[in-house]
Amino acid sequence: MKITDIRIHPLRTPLETPFAFSQGWVRHRSSTIVEVITDDGITGWGEAFAQGLEPPQIAAAVIDSALKPLVIGADPLDTEVLWHRMYHATRDYGRKGSVTAAISAIDLALWDIAGKAHGVPVHKLLGGAFRTKVQAYATGFYRISGQGEAARLADEALAHHAAGFRAMKVKLGYGLRDDIAVMAAIGRAIEGKGITLMVDTNHAYGVGDAIRLGHALAEYNLRWYEEPVAPEHIAGYREVRSRVTMPVAGGENEHTLYGFRDFLGAGAVDIAQPDLCSVGGFTACRHVMALTQAHGVQVNPHVWGSAIAQAASLQLIAAVPVAHHSVFAEEPIFEYDRSSHPFRQHLVREPAAQVEGWIDIPTRPGLGVEVDRAVLNRYRVS
Repeated sequence: MKITDIRIHPLRTPLETPFAFSQGWVRHRSSTIVEVITDDGITGWGEAFAQGLEPPQIAAAVIDSALKPLVIGADPLDTEVLWHRMYHATRDYGRKGSVTAAISAIDLALWDIAGKAHGVPVHKLLGGAFRTKVQAYATGFYRISGQGEAARLADEALAHHAAGFRAMKVKLGYGLRDDIAVMAAIGRAIEGKGITLMVDTNHAYGVGDAIRLGHALAEYNLRWYEEPVAPEHIAGYREVRSRVTMPVAGGENEHTLYGFRDFLGAGAVDIAQPDLCSVGGFTACRHVMALTQAHGVQVNPHVWGSAIAQAASLQLIAAVPVAHHSVFAEEPIFEYDRSSHPFRQHLVREPAAQVEGWIDIPTRPGLGVEVDRAVLNRYRVS
């Protein structure tokens, strides 16, 4: 079997209601979808993670100009060989960001092909499923006007609960006073409902303010405190972790085993959060999971992409071992973005769906998705 072509589908659509996270206003949803075609008639799908403010054309240009020539004519089942070929060829101008996300997209598609060729879901190729279903947590609590939205966000928490979620991640990073007011309102609204909370500031603060926020939120028994400081400030991560009581999480903006080697080696986090569509794909996540296991750090993947990203991440999370084995070990949970995203809701025929806060791991071959080409055509960037 040989790779004969790679088709690239950069997608973008304006949002009817823009929303903000701590780093800016999201006015469009974007994604870079790739389709790897073989001479056996098997097609694999992948995705490059377009961060909230990132144009999808960046990864598309990398794939078209730099990566596609490296893999055309190759055997798609040579996933490890092709990953290293792409990484080393782009090392002098890549290693992070959109270049690694572009590698991720092709790598995901290769594993999708491999699963289809063998007639098994990708998690079987990764070594099997530690779990057949996973608890979903609601990601949301974005701002639609700015500060002073505590009452609306408390109502949102109740809506997530009514939809079946028993775990939620609250977006913070809008100023310490406002963050604390939001958490107080949410805490009052969900009291007694058995809801587990996490927070994510998307690296809005320096070390001092990150620690102050951690102290102020100690009463909420958070499952984790995500991205407290800038992703490249590894020493800052370590200091925050040493000064707060809740587990510290991060890694959605880290890439490959090389980046995670330094991140984990510094003792920066309790929970590592590689994003499958950014870190380097399944191949890179296998490397990272070996590192996290050796460091006693749990992997809990970050997921904020389209339906393809969700499907791939479900395959990955099935194959994630727990970091600390016990009879009642803490299992990874699945990020279920509840913000507006047509590529998540309509791109594939059967998108991931939670029932009472749980999602079954798909067992169809490969990623288990059937892409709706009409949606690709509708949202493709010209």
